[in-house]
Amino acid sequence: MDLRIFTEPQQGASYDDLLRVAKATEDAGYDAFFRSDHYLKMGSASGLPGPTDAWITLAGLARETSRVRLGTLVTAATFRHPSVLAISVAQVDQMSGGRVELGLGSGWYDDEHTAYGLDLPPIKERFDRYAEQLAIVTGLWETPEGETFSFDGEHYKLVDSPGLPKPAQRPRPPVIIGGGGKKRTPALAARYADEFNLPFVGPDFAAEQFGRVEAAAREIGRDPKEIIRSAALVVAVGRNDAEVAKRAGVIGREVAELRENGLAGTPAEVAEKIGQWREKTGITRLYLQLLDLSDVDQIELIASEVAPQLD
Repeated sequence: MDLRIFTEPQQGASYDDLLRVAKATEDAGYDAFFRSDHYLKMGSASGLPGPTDAWITLAGLARETSRVRLGTLVTAATFRHPSVLAISVAQVDQMSGGRVELGLGSGWYDDEHTAYGLDLPPIKERFDRYAEQLAIVTGLWETPEGETFSFDGEHYKLVDSPGLPKPAQRPRPPVIIGGGGKKRTPALAARYADEFNLPFVGPDFAAEQFGRVEAAAREIGRDPKEIIRSAALVVAVGRNDAEVAKRAGVIGREVAELRENGLAGTPAEVAEKIGQWREKTGITRLYLQLLDLSDVDQIELIASEVAPQLD
């Protein structure tokens, strides 16, 4: 089971905060450090000192870490032109020595689009654009050097692009797709995804959705085993009940609710629940949503007392 740390810096974090967590993630032996890609806080958090751009953050971390993989859950297709996104991610992949992964979604958070003047089309157009973005980003990366890439879509048109720069990973960095849509999402995952992620859902729904992705892959002749199954869950792990309650309180959540919907409890309890998830869904990768970015101790606790129980 790959364990990855997943952060939500739009809730309030500077680059230095993220660097500290990323280095702690690497030092503790985790597989990856990921962050959300949002420009506006959610809920009652202050959001101070303000948003940090996901790919600028990851570019910095690419030079200040050496082993841990880096990526987004998930970049919104509404934020950047696909050609610009392909260039940015390829450059960060080069800067990291080939450690980048791109989580790409259609975009959904209305308020951040309104706040920063970003277009958020109706859902059908949004998904149409998203499908074209996946084709363009992967197409630019996979075009051999010396050849050109063209795309004639409804929303994007590229003519004789050199498809440069190339990422360090060949033919391209891994692409992560996720979400609960029953038709188009599994179809896009079957075609483009190296990993399918389900954030903050229950294992029963996850098993059903993974089944849809598997069926969609088989339909186009792809081996479903090529697509990694993963989930994301919020964490509040403590050495005893008092420590669990303290960590839940810091992030404004109830322990009972976190036990039901996330990963809350002692290391033994959390390891048991992860085992149940693995048995029900077949996941081999788990993103641990760390909402208190000052809590480096929890990163170390999970690595030292939960991870060894998952072997």
